[in-house]
Amino acid sequence: MDRFHLMAVFLAVAEEESFAGAARRLGLSPPAVTRAIAELEERLGVRLLTRTTRVVRVTEAGASYLDDCRRILQDVKEADESAAGLAAMPRGQLNVTAPVLFGRLFVLPTLLDYLEEYPEVNANAVFLDRVVNLVDEGFDVAVRIGELPDSSLRAVRVGQVRRVVCGAPGYFERHGWPQHPDDLGQHRIVMASDIALQPEWTFFPKAGEKGVSYRVKPRLVINVNDGAAQAAAAGWGVTRLLSYQIAPQLERGELVTVLEEFESLPLPVHIVHREGRRPAAKVRTFIDLLAGRLREEAVLR
Repeated sequence: MDRFHLMAVFLAVAEEESFAGAARRLGLSPPAVTRAIAELEERLGVRLLTRTTRVVRVTEAGASYLDDCRRILQDVKEADESAAGLAAMPRGQLNVTAPVLFGRLFVLPTLLDYLEEYPEVNANAVFLDRVVNLVDEGFDVAVRIGELPDSSLRAVRVGQVRRVVCGAPGYFERHGWPQHPDDLGQHRIVMASDIALQPEWTFFPKAGEKGVSYRVKPRLVINVNDGAAQAAAAGWGVTRLLSYQIAPQLERGELVTVLEEFESLPLPVHIVHREGRRPAAKVRTFIDLLAGRLREEAVLR
């Protein structure tokens, strides 16, 4: 059989974790899928899949080969589209993910304008406050806040944000303005649940020095970042969030930041994608639009 066909069959089986599921996805018979995997393993001289009565899993060698197959088949697809002149026309399904509040504030408005401009593109937007695996979970584009680990993903830097301690001016007038992280022990702490599992805030006494962690005891834990900001703006206590998450309240004077001299270095904001040398038009054009919009946002400078 054709090598690319065998790779496509292996990719489908690995992703579906099922021979029958791969057969349905590819429009083949289950015996044809079984023969293709057997031929591929015989050619390579290594077992790529382990089979049980309930599930199919890739072996260690299979996992490495799976990544190569994805990359090679994507390159072939891009080459075919380029030769056929399709690469210039955005079309198909675009899957996008970002942190919850960031997605609602910045990504969704851009995505709506993008879909208006390109009627042959459909989109799926998933906003989650966790790191999403683009390959395993099938996303084309993601926004990441923070330093990026080494990976095969391609990244476009679009700005930066700060991690800030804040509260309402009236709260600080009643309870005192903290001058040092040690002073936080005298204040009511509001914490968003995504960071409540590690109730320590790290501060930097001087630029370039090693950070010092301070254990805090939250009196109020809220499961969304904008809820923590709302509680702080209501004058209930002190919270720590990313600067973009409280930008509207800072502008209106509902919140003010404290302990700025102890902040860590700004966190970079990137758009990441998993495309190869020639990104599909839907990915390339969306990233171009989103990057341009984000670089114009004052809160990300």
